[in-house]
Amino acid sequence: MHATAATALVCGLLSAAGAALLGLATRPATFTALGVLVALGAVAAATARGLVRTVAACATVVGTAGLVAASAAAAELPGHRVGLALLAVPAAAALLGARLGRHPVAPAVEATAAAAVPVAVALAVPHPPTLALVLALAGVVAAGTAVRAERRPLAGYAAVALFVAAAWVRLAASGVGAPEAYTLPVTVPALVVGALRRRADPSASSWTAYGPGLGATLVPSLLAAWGDTDWPRPLLLGLAALGVTLAGARRRLRAPLVLGGLTLALVALHELAPYVVQVADALPRWLPPALAGLLLLAVGATYEQRLRDARRIRETLGRMR
Repeated sequence: MHATAATALVCGLLSAAGAALLGLATRPATFTALGVLVALGAVAAATARGLVRTVAACATVVGTAGLVAASAAAAELPGHRVGLALLAVPAAAALLGARLGRHPVAPAVEATAAAAVPVAVALAVPHPPTLALVLALAGVVAAGTAVRAERRPLAGYAAVALFVAAAWVRLAASGVGAPEAYTLPVTVPALVVGALRRRADPSASSWTAYGPGLGATLVPSLLAAWGDTDWPRPLLLGLAALGVTLAGARRRLRAPLVLGGLTLALVALHELAPYVVQVADALPRWLPPALAGLLLLAVGATYEQRLRDARRIRETLGRMR
């Protein structure tokens, strides 16, 4: 792009941003400014070429998101409902991307529209039931995007994460005290499907095969265990996490090893923390800093060995599936 064209593009974007900010003064000005900017951006995206077309398309998406939010606010919807309305932007972008196919503008448009999802989630956080709905609908959009081969890996992982998060939030919003009763019926079939997937395709990643199923139960159970004052749930969860960790190490599967190990470590930390605090209170005040200093000296003296150990662990994990 020539310097003149680049300067004109930057000036145009700054002018559009300034007009949008000035239009926030009153409701009619807001709708007028955003509507004009969206229309101009769409025309520029349809007629321009190269970087100008991509930037104009992305600016149109941003303006559309602002128009949707302004419309929802004008209808006096609460904040969590505004977040729900914002999901129309990534949904429309996903449909447009499917129509554009491998057009060079499509990835930029979809990525810009996807930025509305965190905003929608943030707006819905104060109302957990709506937050679960927002996460689930965003997962539907991601799953629909994953149908396309060129978007499958990234969109597929995002869809799984969103669906699992939606399930966790829904359980918490419903006041469920025993999430295992709801998550285990999902985990067991998911692990069976993952095992069949690995048998059909041994090169498939364990994160794809087993990650969703394990995460669906381990994370809600861990959250419940951290808020549980009794001992049965932490004990059972610790034993289950130990079994998952050992199975991952034996089968050389990264996902069970990492998820099980992290869960086991966090359960142990939660259970041992009160005793550690009691011991620390009973010790002289100068002893913990002295022990920390000795630990730093020991780590510094064996820095090269610790670095080699870390590299060895990383290489071992890298060889796992």
